[in-house]
Amino acid sequence: MAAKFSRPGEHPYGDIGQLVFLFVFLVVWLLDSFVLKYSTFLTDAVPLAPRLITTGLTFILSFLLVKSGHRAVSDEVLSSPRLLRDGAFAFVRHPLYLAALLFYICLISITLSLVSLGLFGFIFFFYNSIARYEEGILLGEFGEEYLEYKKGVPRWIPRFKIPQKS
Repeated sequence: MAAKFSRPGEHPYGDIGQLVFLFVFLVVWLLDSFVLKYSTFLTDAVPLAPRLITTGLTFILSFLLVKSGHRAVSDEVLSSPRLLRDGAFAFVRHPLYLAALLFYICLISITLSLVSLGLFGFIFFFYNSIARYEEGILLGEFGEEYLEYKKGVPRWIPRFKIPQKS
């Protein structure tokens, strides 16, 4: 049933998985950070100001990735599929997934919930799995062009260089 809601080229359980992980993460993060305070003892050692600065900068980067990634995807003409290399896709292969992961990091960095950090490991594994799945589809569709793109653009850690137009 979940496959019915996915778009071509996406993991059949990607969307529903992202929603489930978001819900579980938010429940765990809220409970640990504000109710139980089981693993937030590091907040006593790390002042609020650096946590707010880190969170703010990470949130801005996440927002910019979403904005640029969505712009590139929405500008795509569906009648003639092409490999996206514009905007954030010039720096990282999965800017929208990276933006989601950075959002999780924002929440973790504000309250330093170690339980949430542990859950983030599972979330990252999930995102990495759906990214690999979708890369297989792109490799099948675009072949050598995708291999060249993959060599020059990393999956998760952006390379901030000016892309060369070919």
